[in-house]
Amino acid sequence: MIVPCIDLMGGKVVQLVQGREKELEGDDPLEMLRRFAAFPQIQVIDLDAAMGTGSNDELVELVARRATCRVGGGVRSAERARKLIDEGAYRVIVGTAAFDRPVLEEITAAIGPERVVIALDSKHGQIVIKGWRESVPLTAEQVIQDLEPFCSGFLCTYVDKEGMLQGTDLDWFRRLRAATQHELTAAGGITTIAEIEELQRLSIHAALGMAIYKGHLNLEDLALLSASGV
Repeated sequence: MIVPCIDLMGGKVVQLVQGREKELEGDDPLEMLRRFAAFPQIQVIDLDAAMGTGSNDELVELVARRATCRVGGGVRSAERARKLIDEGAYRVIVGTAAFDRPVLEEITAAIGPERVVIALDSKHGQIVIKGWRESVPLTAEQVIQDLEPFCSGFLCTYVDKEGMLQGTDLDWFRRLRAATQHELTAAGGITTIAEIEELQRLSIHAALGMAIYKGHLNLEDLALLSASGV
């Protein structure tokens, strides 16, 4: 499955490089939904909420009520997770809170593990949290099995190449695939059809942002590939 991404910041659809520098602004969220209508799921990230600088709650709800969305960004309490589900989110992405066990347990209890996707974002080999501003002295491979009971899948972002259109680290995703039988979604630097096809062979979904927004990948081609993939 191919999952197009809608990242929100300051009330706009944006794409960042490595979660820091804004590279471009997209069309309004409803126009992006129209463009992504052929895909079974959309990934929506509230970057302001992830960074603790605000929120885009109204836009998140607008999108989540119109499409099947996995929603993340600032989900650090059971109350926030429940609110997103009530507003239409299909699944909730939990990043920082996944490394606070009592909070993670509360989130899972509130919405069920089947509704939780845990984000394992890696930079320089270590997990990064709080909008990729802080690192945890652990690798994704070290923690992934321990976190399986609390979720139905993992969103794994290779932050080193995020938004750079330079390709991703397929070896890292191969190691993650070997470490868990849970659903995996790859993100971060995926730029070519060949990379997506290799991820499909590994039974890993692909979350795509910059390569779509900059026209490196054609949406019609991706829709056909997604329909034939995992």
